[in-house]
Amino acid sequence: MQFSRRDTLELGLAAFAGLGATTFMPFTARAQGKGDSYKTDGGEILISPVSHASFVMTVPGLVIYNDPVGGKALYEGQPAAGLVLITHEHQDHFDPETLAALVSADTKLLVNPAVLEKLPADLKAKASAIGNGENTTFGSVAIEAIPAYNTTEDRKKYHPQGRDNGYVLTVDGSRVYIAGDTEDIPEMRALKDIDIAFVPMNLPFTMDVDQASSAVAEFKPAVVYPYHYKGSDPEAFASKVTAAAPDTKVVQGNWYG
Repeated sequence: MQFSRRDTLELGLAAFAGLGATTFMPFTARAQGKGDSYKTDGGEILISPVSHASFVMTVPGLVIYNDPVGGKALYEGQPAAGLVLITHEHQDHFDPETLAALVSADTKLLVNPAVLEKLPADLKAKASAIGNGENTTFGSVAIEAIPAYNTTEDRKKYHPQGRDNGYVLTVDGSRVYIAGDTEDIPEMRALKDIDIAFVPMNLPFTMDVDQASSAVAEFKPAVVYPYHYKGSDPEAFASKVTAAAPDTKVVQGNWYG
């Protein structure tokens, strides 16, 4: 059953706990260290924050690593990656050494075109590029590349328009938005029917708490994770989102613990 954008979220592992199908939790179920669990039409999505902008997302039939950096040890205990998503070339999102340690013979990479050109030959052979506005599929997962860029004049040097990606993934009818490094661009504000969103907020590279919370209040995901927020206040973000969009649940992941 797909979770509703208006309802609170169904406990992902309720059946294993002997609970009825109508049991709900206000945020997510953190199940036996596996991560946060969300029901889909065909199973569940598990979200496991790793660090900063890196996380592991397990969906039916596929394990996805987003922007893995920081070395192999950070991923100990995680299932092997079937797909790696890379949003852009900055070192807190793209680390060839970490990729080489994590990528197996069966792993594929999906990257923006600028990263494709920077990959070592062995990794490049496993990679495909996707640009802003393009779509692809990986197994049963549909993937759309969403623009990610700075709009404030003195920040445009960090993430110029047209280069970097965010991603929207459709998994069994549920839609997951990974913003990457961006400000509150029109393309973000125009998103519809997002079930889970990852939104950055740290200056000067992305946006401040006010920009981030204002954008979230406009596109109203069912659940939002503040991530990539070193130096910002995620609790202030949560308060602003709750005041402006009370149906959106803010989940605080352990990104810097």
